Amino acid sequence: MAEPALIQVLSDEEVREIEEECAHLPDRQSAAIDAMMIVQRHRGWVSNESLHAIARLLGMSAENLDSIATFYNLIYRQPVGRHVVMVCDSVSCYVMGADGLRKDVEEHLGIRLGETTEDGRFTLLPIVCLGACDRAPTMMIDDELIGDVTSEQLTEIFGKFD
Repeated sequence: MAEPALIQVLSDEEVREIEEECAHLPDRQSAAIDAMMIVQRHRGWVSNESLHAIARLLGMSAENLDSIATFYNLIYRQPVGRHVVMVCDSVSCYVMGADGLRKDVEEHLGIRLGETTEDGRFTLLPIVCLGACDRAPTMMIDDELIGDVTSEQLTEIFGKFD
């Protein structure tokens, strides 16, 4: 069960969801990614304070958990916008025009890679591969994969997201 210091950092709901994940796994540390994704789903990102609390809950060091978080590029260790936009920069997407698409997305949103729009609506991040090479160039907004993207579609695409 969670110790009192964890309850102050992690919500009861977060602790409950993490404990549910742990119940299905051979050891608590196997829930590391799931636990961070749970906290991120609730808060939008995983702060240092949250990371330390998750580490204590799972019985691992914060350093080990942080190494997992920094390796797994879908864990956000800094605040992000309401919607995260990832433009694939794999070889397939690059050959099919991803560099131009990235530049057009930057211009459309008025931000560069790693930045968030002033209204907090979008954060633009690179991603090594979205695994949809047959639909290159691709991008993802939140959990929605968008393939065969052209610059002409950007107004319509971004208009779908509050």
